Amino acid sequence: MDFPPYYLDHVAGGRLIIGLIASLHVLINHPLAVGAYPILTWMEWWAHKHQRPDIDRLAYRVTSVVFIVTTTVGALTGVGIWVSTSLFAPFAIGSLLRVFFWGWFAEWLVFISEVGLIMWWFLSWKQANTPEKKRRHIKIGVALSVMSWFTMALIVAVLGFMMKPGEWSQTRAFLDAMVNPLYLPQLGFRTFFALMTGAVFVWFSSFFFTKGQRELRTWLVYRLSHFTMVGLLMTLLFGLWYWQSVPDVMKANSAVALLSQQFMSWHDQFSALLGWTLVSFLVVAVAGLSFSEMVPRWALLLPSFMGIWMLGHFERAREFMRKPWVIGEYLYSNGVRKDELAFLQHEGMLKHATYVAHRTVTPENKVEAGQDVFMIACSRCHSTTGLNGVLEKFAIMYGADKPWDDGAMKAFMANMHQSRTFMPPFPGTPEEAEALVAYLQKLRAEPRSLEGAQSAGIRLPQPDAGTRVAQQKL
Repeated sequence: MDFPPYYLDHVAGGRLIIGLIASLHVLINHPLAVGAYPILTWMEWWAHKHQRPDIDRLAYRVTSVVFIVTTTVGALTGVGIWVSTSLFAPFAIGSLLRVFFWGWFAEWLVFISEVGLIMWWFLSWKQANTPEKKRRHIKIGVALSVMSWFTMALIVAVLGFMMKPGEWSQTRAFLDAMVNPLYLPQLGFRTFFALMTGAVFVWFSSFFFTKGQRELRTWLVYRLSHFTMVGLLMTLLFGLWYWQSVPDVMKANSAVALLSQQFMSWHDQFSALLGWTLVSFLVVAVAGLSFSEMVPRWALLLPSFMGIWMLGHFERAREFMRKPWVIGEYLYSNGVRKDELAFLQHEGMLKHATYVAHRTVTPENKVEAGQDVFMIACSRCHSTTGLNGVLEKFAIMYGADKPWDDGAMKAFMANMHQSRTFMPPFPGTPEEAEALVAYLQKLRAEPRSLEGAQSAGIRLPQPDAGTRVAQQKL
């Protein structure tokens, strides 16, 4: 409530932008930075040990692809996450910065080191033309692989904390936040998923550089099949551990998280599709181990695309399942802290908000005050008429062509967190709920997008008549 609302109505306030940037970053980070760099370093080491310059050349060519993608799109999306979360969810990122200040400081140092090592490793590859230089060059690759993993390991602590803070809820200690109950299972899951998908990526991209080199391609397929198989089995084990560690109340959101309210009935079929995704990796790995010379390039497309699909959906489901929290048991998704909820419900959120037009609800300002209530309590997840629009939700409940009863809408807001466990409790007074209903009824009669402070300017309380008189007298 203390930040001017930067809001894009047609994309559900802007959270879609955060999700798209973060998902693209993870899709690059996991298979390439975390998964592919260790495999490519291993290929360079193998080539040096067994005097195989053809394997060294292949590792260099694949690295050139990984280098370009990770240092451009990967780096930019990493910065993009900070920019988008600062704009659209400043309350959440601010809280996380306070809790994980030293963790993020360390991650910044590791990230800078990672970028430097990427540049050093790739650009010095061709200069490593003596055994001594080659051994030193391989050590750079090892250091790069470790730093890439450390970057993920530090961020995973934050992601696990957002779902289940564990002992931090009582101690408020930084170390308790880092080693939250979901940290190790999620870190293991992501580590081996990255190894599995990284192996398939190196495998697939290598086929573009090994045309006519049957012996080299067979060597590559057989070894990368081992990486894929180990990654698959460990992903499955850590994934089961991870799922068992997720709080039961969040598991209850899984049907909506994996799909949406509209397609909840497809939950079983969708779960089966997740299983088939892992089966596609298993089939390719077994084929690579058994018939290394016969696995065609196109056969890798299925696990590649399904792996991308699975990782993207995993991130979406993880984000949704923790609702109504943005930080479990601490901060609701609308930016209201758990320990201030009762206070705001008694005192009113408008009274203590900075950027609102009115601090109290009156018959004359009810609609305008309701707009401020919507912006504070609803706009982090809902739009007015766009994606995840609030009008659409009420139309599903009360009918698009029927009148909406004010009393029923107000009663729903008071108890919506009980019937829909992913919704936070309404953080205002009954008068503010009435104002919100008035605004929604007005919006239904005259649909229009709501503008954020970046285009409409900030809203500040106007002095009431008594204050104005007092000022004039002064």
